[in-house]
Amino acid sequence: MILLLLALLQAAPEIVVVAPPKATAQTPATIVVEPAAMFAAACDANGDALVTRAELSDCVARSFAGAESGSMRYLAYSDWALRWLGDRTALPAPFDADRDGDNVITVAELQAQFAKLFSRWDRDHDGELTRAELLTFKTRPIDANGPTTPARPGDKPGRKPR
Repeated sequence: MILLLLALLQAAPEIVVVAPPKATAQTPATIVVEPAAMFAAACDANGDALVTRAELSDCVARSFAGAESGSMRYLAYSDWALRWLGDRTALPAPFDADRDGDNVITVAELQAQFAKLFSRWDRDHDGELTRAELLTFKTRPIDANGPTTPARPGDKPGRKPR
């Protein structure tokens, strides 16, 4: 019996544990979209891939539908930002939208804030936002540690690259 057991142990294949290969570093994105611009893109009511000022204004009003009396305090605004912008701290911040400083954001105040953003995004000033206008292009790839490209000639050592 012992001989049989020894024979079986010797015939058993060797178990080799192999670690998964290291993940390849992902290329940092050079084209991004601001949360507010992502919201604006979703306001394309007629599906023509263009967003007008009227569509954006109407969309902001619809997003406020659950707010009592068409206004919300800062904590409620953070809930709104989480739902509609993807994060409680996404811009525009409540301080940017609350123009009269009364700690309450009204539909009109948020519409005015998005109207300012619309003007910034509408680079060709044609009154319509294209998807391309809503994108932000980073000129240098960055990761969590900062720029991933070498410093330019003339940059001082120890200084963050421009």
